[in-house]
Formats: sequence, structure tokens, C-alpha cells
Amino acid sequence: MQSNKAKTRKSTGAILLEFLGSMNLAITVLVTIAIASVIGTVLQQNEDYASYIIKFGPFWHEAFESIGLYDVYSVWWFLLLLGFLLLSTSVCVYRNGPTMLRDMKHYRLNAARNSLKAFHHNRIWQVQSLPDEAINLVTAQLEHEGFKVRRKQHDEHVVLAAMKGGINRLGYLFTHIAIVVICVGALIDGNLPLRLAMLTNDIEIETRDMPASQVPAKSVLGDDNPAFRGAVNISEGESANIVFLNIRDGYLVQKLPFAVELKDFRIEHYPTGQPKSFESDLVIHDDDLAEPLQETIAVNHPLVYKGYRIFQASFSDGGSKLVLKAWPLQDDKLQTLDLKGEVFGKVPLQVGDKELSIELTEFRKFNINPVTGEDGKTEQKNFGPSFTYKLREPSGEAREFVNYMSPIEQDGRWYYMSGIRSSVAEPFRYLYIPTDSNVSIERFMNFRAVLLDAARVRKAAELTVKDLLFDVPQAEESVRQGMITTANRLVTMYATGGLASITAFIETSIPEEERESAAQAYFNMLRTVLGNLYIEVLQAEGLEPAKGVSEADSAFFDDAISVMGNLEAYATPFYLQLVDYEHVEASGLQITRAPGKDTVYLGCVMLIMGIFMMFYIQHRRCWAWIGKTDKGVEIIFAGSSNRNERDFAEDFDRISGRVAARLGINKQD
Repeated sequence: MQSNKAKTRKSTGAILLEFLGSMNLAITVLVTIAIASVIGTVLQQNEDYASYIIKFGPFWHEAFESIGLYDVYSVWWFLLLLGFLLLSTSVCVYRNGPTMLRDMKHYRLNAARNSLKAFHHNRIWQVQSLPDEAINLVTAQLEHEGFKVRRKQHDEHVVLAAMKGGINRLGYLFTHIAIVVICVGALIDGNLPLRLAMLTNDIEIETRDMPASQVPAKSVLGDDNPAFRGAVNISEGESANIVFLNIRDGYLVQKLPFAVELKDFRIEHYPTGQPKSFESDLVIHDDDLAEPLQETIAVNHPLVYKGYRIFQASFSDGGSKLVLKAWPLQDDKLQTLDLKGEVFGKVPLQVGDKELSIELTEFRKFNINPVTGEDGKTEQKNFGPSFTYKLREPSGEAREFVNYMSPIEQDGRWYYMSGIRSSVAEPFRYLYIPTDSNVSIERFMNFRAVLLDAARVRKAAELTVKDLLFDVPQAEESVRQGMITTANRLVTMYATGGLASITAFIETSIPEEERESAAQAYFNMLRTVLGNLYIEVLQAEGLEPAKGVSEADSAFFDDAISVMGNLEAYATPFYLQLVDYEHVEASGLQITRAPGKDTVYLGCVMLIMGIFMMFYIQHRRCWAWIGKTDKGVEIIFAGSSNRNERDFAEDFDRISGRVAARLGINKQD
């Protein structure tokens, strides 16, 4: 009974080994890993989840996130596949390795006469020389061809076995062992201990936006973490001894055993303003160093220190100092304000009884955008500096703005460009504010201030009605006052709600059959009042519109009332103009620790060597059966190759021809 059970257990083990070592299984796992690696290469890894939601939408984002496509190389199933491939390939090496090694040294000296005759490549000769002489001649020629020859004496014949390229078998071993080595290196850099600690909640991912010093201890990794890939932005003159590891929808803080200081950051640009190259001067501060280590890194030229590799990955703003001017847009009681702030900082903004917050999020010195010229060709143009900010309400709701410092040209006229959006999922909607003859925004803002001044609007309405009724002196006072009230209301509605509010007023207060004529009359009256207010603005600038308004000033008026008619969509009490800035740059560094890297490199070298051996070194064998017959000495010469049969057929003809020549055979039997 015991022996039967032992046999059963052995049989089960043999089946399991055969399954694990099967080529079909290994190829299936390898193809799956290859597909996952392609996904990991095409799909940018470890980005913010908000960007993935924008790209794929909520449904596909959740689907991709659930199967770990945002961190393919560290997800549990990818590491499991690597482990399974490691096990399968190791079993394959264990099962077939000894056989291949034996095959390299096994010359098969027991080849039978009839077996050699059955070879596809064979020659049969009859010679009159002595057997020993034939043996020596055949051996000499095979050795001359680069074969290693072994000889075995049988009862009445001798078998010569020759082999060349036996190292080809090492190619199979090298390729399989290389896969094992690569998998081991990948698993080391996959940081399995960290993944297990996250599964057991010993390590928790932090999702809140907070300073690194306030991150809980459960989300901080010590400097003994064996493998990681993290990033950190360092402003000029500052240093950091941590990096952030982006994991799923949060991050972990990774401590470093040294501090990295950014001494200086330099960037070169093309004439269009596009970045050409950038580099960082770094200083490594470590207690183990007699003095700080200073090195310069650039793209593809990292700094390697204590097994850590510091790459130049990107650049960003490092907290630029901005000087702003806040122009009121919605209330004549608000004053123009001079503000100062830093990128990544907040500036309080009091609007009546409500306290808003300006969150400066980004400053860009260059903005490269496509522009279509008069010839229809599109070229890249630098729009100059811009800054992005969020205007946050006390309720927490925020709108995002991007304002350009310099005006841009469109159709021969200049505009200040400002974009707004309610969420990052939306594109920016742009407002184009016209400039005056000095390419300044002041005329527009003065015009806007006049429209918000109730007394001046009332006065302009009276002047407009007076001009309209100049030829009707007998008009009743009630009619005159009614027209003044209507004109005043139109401008007030226009200033606060834009053209949309006037359209809504007409639709709700005028019968449908009279709306078209009423709308035309209202808009003509509105334009006349706005024109009178605009003349006041020009007069305040020292111009003399009574002598005529220039074409440029007329075009400005048309642009200005068009913008103000849609200003209600630009939901902000102030327009923030960038007046001046002090640019502070930050270097984006990627710091990695990959102890398995050298192991992977070793595996790659072995893989290349193995593939070279398999494809470029042919394992070839030749045999010569030499024995006495009634006709003299019979020689059966045969050969085989593990691949490239067509090439070997030519080689065999050449080798056999030279052997025959050595034997003095002029005609093949």
C-alpha cells in the first residue's frame, strides 16, 4: 500500500512539473506579460486620477482603475505573472537543462550502419585502402573543417562521430535562465514587501493635500525601503530629503538618507519660446561626505549616488512672485486694488461683506500656441507670460482663470486674453478685452467704470432722450421721463446682465407681435447711450471727439460693447492684470532606487547572448561508419543539423566532397 501511495504521489508531482515546465504555459504567460507591458508603455502611469477621468470618463476610469492599469508594473496580478513565469521557466531549466548539457558532450558513437543509411544527408563509398588509413583520412578532414571528432571501435567496424557548434545548446539555456534572472530583478524592484504592507494596512496611502511634514507616519516610508520611483519639485535655493510616490489615487512620502539642494536651474529656448534643453546644478548634503557633492544633471544624464539615481525629469514654477492689479467689473463701489502674491499661495480678496480667496496655481513665462497667418499656414507663436488662479467662494466653490500679461494681435487689433472655466474637465472659454491706442487696458476699464456709475448713466440717458426729442419740442414731460427711465434701465441691465438680460426683458414684457420692432428700438437707444458714455471716456483722455472719432476708436467701441454684452459669463468681481513678476523656477527631479536593475541588465545580456547562439551558431554532426566488406572497406558518411537544412545541404555536399577527395574517390558511389 505504501509503495502504491508513493508511486501516486510521484506521479502527481511529475504531472505538476510537466505542467509548470510546458512551453505552452510559458508562452501564454509571456504573451500576457508582453501585452500588459505594452499597455503600461502606451498608457501614462501614476498620473492624477482627475486627468484619467478627463481622458476616459468616469465609467472607463473606474474599470481601468479596478484592474490596476494605472500602475501596471506594480499591480498584484502583474507581479503574480512574473512570479509564475519565474517558476515555470525555472522548472523548464530544471527538467531540460541537464539533457541539453549532456547533448553538448554526447557524440552518439553507437550509431548503427542502417541508421546512418537512413539519414537524409549521407554518402556511401567503397575504397581499397586499409581501414586505419581511411579512419585517419576522414578524421583529418573533419578536424580541418572545425569538427571535434571522437572514435569508437566496435567488433568489426569503427564509428567516427564529429560535432561542431555544440555551444548552440547553451543558447537555449541562456535564454531560459535570462528570463529567470530578469523576473528576479523585476520582482526585486516591484517591492513586494511594500505591497504586502499596504494589503495589511501597515502602510496607508495618503489622499489629502497637505505639507509633507504633516503626513501621518503610516504614509511615510523610511530610507531603508529597497526599491521605489518617486518625484519631487525643488525650487531654486531650496532642498528636499523626501520624494513623493504616486500610488493609485494618493501618495506616499519616501525619506532619503541625504538632502538634495537645487543651486541653480537653467533652461534654453528656441526662438519660438519652446524649451530646447534644461539642466540643474545640484548639491548633495550627506553626513557621510566630508564636503557637499556638487553635480550638474540634464535630461538623460542622471546623477548616481549611493545606489540612488537622480534624473532631470521636468521643470515648473517654484513660487514666482506676482504683482497684480485688480480692476472692478461688477460694482462701482469697489476700488482698483494693487495685490502681491506667490504661486502656490493665497491672496485674500474682500468684496463687500464676502471674503473671497485668490489661489495662485501656476505661472508660465512662455505660452506657445498655434496661429494661422494670412497665407493660411499655421505656425507656433509665443503669447508671452500668463498666470493661472482659482477664485474660491466662502462655500468652497471655485472658478479657474488664466490671464495673459501681454496683449495678442487678432486681425490687426490687440486684445488682452483671459480664460475661465468651472472645472478642470471643461476647456477654457476666452474673453478678449480690446486695448486702446497705447495698447493698454485702461480705456476699457474706465469705460466699464462709467457704465457702473448710476449717476453718469442717468445723465447720459437724459442727454440721449434730449437729442432724440430735439425735433419734437411739444413732447409731453411724461413721455420724456418714460424714455429716460427706459434708456437708464437698458444700460443698467446691460451693465449687470449683458445682452441676455435685455433679451429676457423684451420677451417677458413686450407682446410677441411687437417684439421685433421694440428690440430694434431698444438696442438703437442702448447703443446711443453707450456712445455718449464712450465720448465722456474719450474726453477724459484729453481727446476731442467733437471733431470726429477715429476709425481705431470706433473699432474699440464696437469691440468693447461686444465684450461687455457677454461679460456676465465672466463671473468674477475683478479682472486681475499681471503687472510684474519675479520668476522663480523649480526643477522636477525623479529619484529612483532599483537594486534589481543590474540583475535585469545581466538577464538582458544573457538573453542577447542566448539568442545569438541559437540563431547564428548551428549545431552540426557528422558520422563515418568504417568497416570491412567483401569489396574492401565500406564507408558510410552521414550528417545532420538542428536548423537551416538548406544551408547544411550545401555544406554537407562540400564536406563530403572533400572527404571523398582525401580518400581518393573521384566518383561518388
